[in-house]
Amino acid sequence: MTGHRVTMLGTGLIGLFYTMTLHGRRGRDRVHVVYSRSEDRGRSFAADWDIPVHTTDLEEAVAHPETDTVVVGLPNHLHEEAIALAASHGKAVLCTKPLARDAEEAKRILDTVEGAGVFAGYLEDLVYTPKTLKAVAAVRSGQIGQVTWARSRETHPGPHSAWFWDAKRAGGGAIVDLGCHCIEIIRSFVGKENRPLEVVCWAETLVHPIEAEDNAIALIRFESGAIGQFEVSWTFRGGMDLRDEVAGTEGTIWTNHFLRTGFEMFSSGEGGGYVAEKAETASGWLFPVGDEVSELGYVDMFEDMFDALDEGRQPTETFYDGYVVNAVMDACYRSAKSHAWEAVELVDWRGAGVEPITRSRRRHDGKLVIKEEKMPDGRLKLILKDEQTGEFTDVVSTP
Repeated sequence: MTGHRVTMLGTGLIGLFYTMTLHGRRGRDRVHVVYSRSEDRGRSFAADWDIPVHTTDLEEAVAHPETDTVVVGLPNHLHEEAIALAASHGKAVLCTKPLARDAEEAKRILDTVEGAGVFAGYLEDLVYTPKTLKAVAAVRSGQIGQVTWARSRETHPGPHSAWFWDAKRAGGGAIVDLGCHCIEIIRSFVGKENRPLEVVCWAETLVHPIEAEDNAIALIRFESGAIGQFEVSWTFRGGMDLRDEVAGTEGTIWTNHFLRTGFEMFSSGEGGGYVAEKAETASGWLFPVGDEVSELGYVDMFEDMFDALDEGRQPTETFYDGYVVNAVMDACYRSAKSHAWEAVELVDWRGAGVEPITRSRRRHDGKLVIKEEKMPDGRLKLILKDEQTGEFTDVVSTP
């Protein structure tokens, strides 16, 4: 099967990771055209990655006759323009996270690609990490029962590029940059048919002299009764902390994607080699990442995107998912201002709905079983409730 020729829009860190993944992993897909707003950076990037064409003209890059797919790795305020150009030229389009700066902009983008009938994939890499994929599969197979709570944490010392720090161009701060990852990870665990209903959020600018928030914590209430929780920060010291936790009625999942994952190294700093994204030092105890593009989900993400394109199906992450994420983030910002729960405003909800989390109704001697546990001496202890009297009692079996 022949591969796809790609127009890569952007030569920053995300464009680098995307190109590195496409050229080094799936193999048959190649970046044929690269767009950069800097002539020097575009020329250098093209030379480094053996890309035939580089340009500073956005439409020229998108419309190039020898490419069939456009990958948008540009600052947030340029997404809508780039995606509209791709749609107008009938190109498949893949866009980095977040889809937009707010839900209104995301909905326009969604309507544009659906109106044009072009393939569109949302490049939310952290739902494609190997650990997340396996954890989600475990949840889907029922291994931890019904999900009651999902927590996602992403913290680091702050983004690499100046535009991230500009709330107008980015659409916000740490919530837009990192919370978008966390929200979609949470949705993957609680189920995408599970409508996010309301949000309560704290957001504050604690350290940096900027208008955008550099720290935030939020709770998201879902239709099933499940709670999602995210924590994001641009002021965490010590590298990048990516962790997820999922609690279910029959089990628990913990994942750690970047720190304390089993690869630790001490160095005096001699050589000063690259350690990992957002690593703050090359000396002392270090936490290198073995295969960064794989551990961050890029390999499986692009495999899903291009396989879906070839097979004529929707990818796991669509522009609709990006729109839902933006709507949740909008509610977070409203809540941070009101200091109250705020509804998630989804003018276009496509989920089929879910049943509420089921409460256990097992009985023993006509009473409800609240909990069962094994005692240190081998006896079985039951905590029971009498529904008629409301009394709670213990029953312990003999060994």
